[in-house]
Amino acid sequence: MNQEIKEICHAIADKKGVLIKVLNVRDLTSIADYFILASTRNKKQSQAAADAVEDKMAEKKVHCLRKEGYREGDWILLDFGDVIVHIFTDDERRHYELDSLWSEAPAEEYHEEDDEADGFEGMLKVKR
Repeated sequence: MNQEIKEICHAIADKKGVLIKVLNVRDLTSIADYFILASTRNKKQSQAAADAVEDKMAEKKVHCLRKEGYREGDWILLDFGDVIVHIFTDDERRHYELDSLWSEAPAEEYHEEDDEADGFEGMLKVKR
């Protein structure tokens, strides 16, 4: 799973997604173990990032269980079971404030240049 999360984050970053944050929500909710939050500048970038994530996961034979908001593109939700990906335009992310809503979850920002760093890797291994 750790590698899949990194690959999801990389796919989003590759399509100009920014402010990518991985939340470990397994102790806070039963719906998923991780939320991945990301921002884009516009709807087309959100759709491109969502497509890239789905393509990357399909390569691994992991299919999206549910997809919401793709046509509108302001907030796209991709549900892969243990991982739920939220891709927002900047305005939508500020409006819904999921970062604040889930602030109790251990979180780590993803940065492409240091995705091998101990901090990111360590956070993904945390089981509370």
